[in-house]
Amino acid sequence: MHMTPIHIPSAGRPAFGKALAAITLAALLAACGSQPQGAPMTQPPSHSSTAPSSSLHAAPTSARTLQAYDWDLVSAHDARGQVAPGWLLAGRSPLRLHFEAQRLSVQNLCNVMGAGYTLQGPGLQVGQPVSTKRACAERDLMALEQRVGALLPQAQRFEVRGGGATDAPQLTVWFADGSRWELAGTPTPATRYGSAGERLFLEVAPERVACNHPLMPHAQCLRVRDVRYADNGVRQGVGEWRIFQGEIDGYRHEPGMRNVLRVQRYSLARNGQLPADAPSHAYVLDLVVESERVR
Repeated sequence: MHMTPIHIPSAGRPAFGKALAAITLAALLAACGSQPQGAPMTQPPSHSSTAPSSSLHAAPTSARTLQAYDWDLVSAHDARGQVAPGWLLAGRSPLRLHFEAQRLSVQNLCNVMGAGYTLQGPGLQVGQPVSTKRACAERDLMALEQRVGALLPQAQRFEVRGGGATDAPQLTVWFADGSRWELAGTPTPATRYGSAGERLFLEVAPERVACNHPLMPHAQCLRVRDVRYADNGVRQGVGEWRIFQGEIDGYRHEPGMRNVLRVQRYSLARNGQLPADAPSHAYVLDLVVESERVR
C-alpha cells in the first residue's frame, strides 16, 4: 500500500502525526486568522482601464456577499489593463476564493491555501498565506500556486457588482501593482441549502458495492464509515461500514483508493418536511484528508 497523506505545516501548533497532518484545514486557516501582515493599505495607482465605478464604498451587503459565494477566476489583467497570461490553465478548473468569517481559502490549486483577511470599506487586506505541503506533478499548476501566494498579500481593494435575483455577482480585486482579478460568484453550499451544515469525517472504502436503487437496477454505491477525532487531532475511533446512498458533491471516487474525507452535511428538509423517496441530506466535499492506494 502507498500512503499519500496531506501534510500541514506546524504553524503555531505541533505536528500530531499522520492523522492530524491532514484533518483540520480549519487549524491551518486559524493560524492565518490574525491581523494581516504587510504595509498599511493605500490606494493603488489610478488606471482608466482598471478603475472601479465612481462609488468605491463597499456596503455591508458586499461583505455579506463575499461570504455567500465562491469566487472563480474569470480573467486576470496587468496594470495596463491587458489580459495577463498564466493565471488560467487549460484543462484545469480556475482558482477559487472562499471567504468565511475572517479567513480566506484558495482552492483548485495543487495545495489548499489559506490566509486571514480584513475589510475596511472598499479596502481588502490579506495576510501571508500558508498552505498544505503536497508535492505537485504539474509544473504549471505549482507555478500558479506560487504566483497566487505572492500576489494575495498585495490585495488592496475590492468591488462586488450584481448579485440580484437574476444575475450572478461579479467580484473585482485590485492589487498594489495595479493588476486586478475578475471573478464570478457561485452560491456556496451554505447559501444553497440555507444553513451552515454539519461537519463530518467519512472514510470511503476502495471499491463500490452493489446496492438497491429504485431507478438503477445494477447500482453500485460507495461504502463509508464515520471517523471520530479528538480535539488534538488524534483519531478516536471509527463506526461501522454502511452503504452510502447517493453521491458526495465534489468527490470523484477512484477504484482502489481509500480516502478519508471531511464533508459538510446539509439537511434537505423544507418547512420541517423531508422530501419523499429522496435522500434526507446532501453531502459536500470539504477536504480530502487521506488517500491510500490499496493493492
